[in-house]
Amino acid sequence: MRIAIFGSGGVGAYFGGRLARAGHGVAFVARGAHLEALRRDGLAVESVAGDFAVRPVEAASDPREIGPVDAVLVGVKAWQVREAAKAMGPLLGPETFVVPLQNGVEAAEELADVIGASRVLGGLCRIMSFVAGPGRIRHTGIAPRIEFGERDGRTSARVAALRDAFAQAEGLSAVTPPDIAVALWEKFLFIAPVSAVGAVTRMPAGAFRAVPETRVMLEQSMGEILALAHARGVDLGADSVARTLTIIDGLPPDVTASMQRDILEGRPSELDYQVGAVVRLAAPAGVSAPASAFLYASLLPAERRARAQSTNAGAKGFPS
Repeated sequence: MRIAIFGSGGVGAYFGGRLARAGHGVAFVARGAHLEALRRDGLAVESVAGDFAVRPVEAASDPREIGPVDAVLVGVKAWQVREAAKAMGPLLGPETFVVPLQNGVEAAEELADVIGASRVLGGLCRIMSFVAGPGRIRHTGIAPRIEFGERDGRTSARVAALRDAFAQAEGLSAVTPPDIAVALWEKFLFIAPVSAVGAVTRMPAGAFRAVPETRVMLEQSMGEILALAHARGVDLGADSVARTLTIIDGLPPDVTASMQRDILEGRPSELDYQVGAVVRLAAPAGVSAPASAFLYASLLPAERRARAQSTNAGAKGFPS
């Protein structure tokens, strides 16, 4: 397959790099020093699943230099999805489909609003990785996993083709769940509370899960997401909070979430698409979400300051 990676940071570059190593035609959309390093030196990935490199690398800042592809994997931050959708037109041929990999539960709908619902699959990934420097990705934890599927639950040739492409790649697992909405909300039940409680406490998972008061806050936030999922017709199962807490308890104690790191380091974050989305979606669904509202309000001043500073500094475009 020929695949474009739109947003070649820790997530996009890792999965794209694995696909390229498996022999697929992969083109990376990137910017700035990261783009120049990819073009000059290729992609280097330091991974707990085994280091690897891809040389040479096809990379561009302008999708017109790449042209139509079979599939687009969207790896930008959640708050950049609409901007990415508006820019990816040159990548879209008659049969091209698009897979969002963002945290949260709204990316597919945002893409569909811009490029059409028929092109968009549901998708998510699980990995801890980041850009360690221009052209370098560091994967530090969690067995890399990507999940995708048709949003109406049907089987399709394009889902099978992408699954087969990933099956040829080492260092990851690819899953096509029977209901991608359930898979998205299961991840949301994990990532939004962990990100928000970690950011509010300024502590890694091992610290905030061990303190009874913050553990209660974590459980309350998870319970609100479970109620919201059910109100929106997504059945996660009555034991989903307990199962997710077991996963959190099994994380390495020094784990931090990407949203948490962005907030603590003064960068714009996915706050509005994680715990903020819980608050935004809860009211029209008739769901009470006081814990999520507290977490969101506590983090909002830092988020607004980071966005104001980013705007004043002239930041633009997509993350590398």
